[in-house]
Amino acid sequence: MVAQNEPYESPAIRAYAITLTSWRERAGLSKTQLSESLGYTAQLIGQIEGAKNIPSKKLSEDLDTFFKSSNLFVELWTLINNTRHLIALPPGFSKYVELEAKATKVSKFEALLISGLFQTEEYARAIMSSFMTPDVIEEALQARMARREIFDRPASTPTFFIVDEWALRRVIGSPEITGAQLDYLHELSTRPNINIQVLPHDTEHYVAFSGSFTILGLDDEPDVAYIEAAGQGNLITGPASVAHCTMRYDLLRGHAYSVAESRRVIRTIMESL
Repeated sequence: MVAQNEPYESPAIRAYAITLTSWRERAGLSKTQLSESLGYTAQLIGQIEGAKNIPSKKLSEDLDTFFKSSNLFVELWTLINNTRHLIALPPGFSKYVELEAKATKVSKFEALLISGLFQTEEYARAIMSSFMTPDVIEEALQARMARREIFDRPASTPTFFIVDEWALRRVIGSPEITGAQLDYLHELSTRPNINIQVLPHDTEHYVAFSGSFTILGLDDEPDVAYIEAAGQGNLITGPASVAHCTMRYDLLRGHAYSVAESRRVIRTIMESL
């Protein structure tokens, strides 16, 4: 989630903030004067103009009435509401998903959970319910499930996934949900375009402790990497930094179980639930 003193990345929220500032300044009003006229606090108006808070429908209706703005603020609020599932996404993730859809090669390492691209709907729902409100979960789920389309293209994207063994053993939602997730991961591992390896839980290769990351191979532009931690995402485009991520990935592959042994590990953990 975004801290209250940090601006939201949502373009819709930023558009609302810019529009409110413009209308207030054209009316020659300070934030305090506008807030007193509407019956809100100056702090709230300041937060919304700074894109640090999400406006309500009631405030939007009050602004349209006050400024006689022909439903403008309600329409902007509707846009925010229709894209509200994107507010929970880390910065950089929307661009990453755009690049992922056209990648010619995907290489992922995940240390804590089974990565979103490989998740079942119920596993993903259990994770999302821990940080999203119920009204946005279904939209976010649809977006996540749609990403799996890259597995089923006529020219399937080569996909490589290294997952820490502890991530497989962590029960998410319930043993049944986790078991179904492991069964799906096992099925994916049998597809010719998907290479899944498990990193042993007792590995001494400490580069795994530096966090999860993805490398995208692209035909028409340089490769990129994406790193996500503590709710913050970072899309990396610098050639030297991407090369460093590639080196880390190769090191991890060298310490992981083979593909065949990884399948046996997945099956064993699934049967132990």
